[in-house]
Amino acid sequence: MGESVAEATITNWLKQVGDKIEVDEAVLEIATDKVDSEVPSEVSGILVEQLFGKDDLVQVGQTIAIIETEGNSVSQNVKQEVVVPVEVAAIEKSVEVAKETLATPNNFSDSEKFFSPLVKNIAKEEGISVGELENISGSGKDGRVTKEDILKFVADRKIESKSKSQEPVVSKPAPITQKPTAVSTNGGDEIIEMDRMRKLISGYMVASVQTAAHVQSFIEVDVTNIVKWREKVKTAFEKREGEKLTYTPIFMEAVAKALKDFPMMNIAVDGDFIIKKKNINLGMAASLPNGNLIVPVIKNADQLNLVGMAKAVNDLGNRAKTGKLKPDDTQGGTYTVTNVGTFGSVFGTPIINQPQVGILALGVIRKVPAVIETPEGDFIGIRQKMFLSHSYDHRVVDGALGGSFVKRVAEYLEAFDVDRDF
Repeated sequence: MGESVAEATITNWLKQVGDKIEVDEAVLEIATDKVDSEVPSEVSGILVEQLFGKDDLVQVGQTIAIIETEGNSVSQNVKQEVVVPVEVAAIEKSVEVAKETLATPNNFSDSEKFFSPLVKNIAKEEGISVGELENISGSGKDGRVTKEDILKFVADRKIESKSKSQEPVVSKPAPITQKPTAVSTNGGDEIIEMDRMRKLISGYMVASVQTAAHVQSFIEVDVTNIVKWREKVKTAFEKREGEKLTYTPIFMEAVAKALKDFPMMNIAVDGDFIIKKKNINLGMAASLPNGNLIVPVIKNADQLNLVGMAKAVNDLGNRAKTGKLKPDDTQGGTYTVTNVGTFGSVFGTPIINQPQVGILALGVIRKVPAVIETPEGDFIGIRQKMFLSHSYDHRVVDGALGGSFVKRVAEYLEAFDVDRDF
C-alpha cells in the first residue's frame, strides 16, 4: 500500500476457496479512499480460506486469506482452530440457557405484580419465567400485562430466536451487503444510491467545510503571451517529447514557484499545530468518466522543468481516466489545483482538500476587450484572460498571505517568456 494508507475495503474476491493460485496472480480487489487496486499472491498454492468478506474494512498488516502451499497442508487446522471452537461455544451456551429455563419454576405467587389467569397460562405454555413476565411492559390499567402484551412478547421472542438460529456459525459475522436500488416513488422520480466513491467524496467535502474557515480571493490574469507561445510550440513539443502540451503544466509550474516564495501556503493543520511541509507536492483534481473526482499528486513539483511537468500531468491524467492509479499516486499532496475552466466555468469557489490549507481554481481562458497601456497611450485591444480563484483556510492563512500568493501566481503567468524553449 502507499505511504500513509492505513486501511482498505475489499470490493471483490477474484479467487474462491479451493481455487489454484499462481505467484503474482490477482486474488482480490481492494479500494482505498479513492483508488481501486488488485492484490496479487506472493506464493503459489490453493486458497483454503478467506478471512474477510466483500465490503469488509481491513487494516494494513492484517491477514486476509490463507493459501496452502505445496507440502504445507493447513485446511484441517483451519477448520479445527477457527470453526469448531465457535460451534462448541454456541452449543454450550444454548445448553446453559435451556438449563436455566428448566430450573426456574413458574411460581407466579412470588411476584408482587398482578397477572390474570389467562396471562399466567400463556406464560406456562410458552415457558416464560416470572422474571421475564415482570419485565414485560404492560399496556393495561396500572401497567398490567394484557393478553395482547404477552402474545406480542412471545411473537417477538420467536422471531429473535429464529433469526439467531439462522446465523452462520463462523469466526466473523458475514457482512450484510445492500445493492443500490432504483425505486420510482411517483411514476417519474428515481432514487439512486450513491456509489462508494461518491459517499467518500461527500463525507470529505462536508468535513472540510465544517473544519476549515473558507475564504476566497479572485484575480484576473492576462495569459495572451502563454496562449500565443503554446500555439507556436505545441506541434514541435509533441513531435520531440511524444506528449501533448496543455495549459495545465504551465499553470502548475507557476503555482510551484509561488509556493517556494510563500512556504506558509505549503502547510497542513493538525489540531493546534501547523506542519510546514518540506516538499511541494501538487494535487491535480481530475474528473473521472463516471463523474466522480480524484486528486492524483505530482511529487516534488518544484524540481520539474516544463517537460517533466507535462509528462507528469499527462501520465497521472491518463491513468486516472483508465482507473490505473496506484494508492501512492493520491497520497502526500501539500496544495491542490483544480481546472474548472475545463467545463467552461469563468471561476469557482473550490473546497479545500484537507489537511491542506489552500486550493486554486483555474477559470476558462476567454477573449475579452481590455485596456492596453503603452508609452504612446492607452488603447482597447483583444486579450486572452482568465480568473484565478484561491480558496484558503482563514484559521491559519490571513487575507494578506492568501491574496499575495495568488497575485504571485498571476505575476509569473503574465511575465511568461515568449522566447523560452521548452
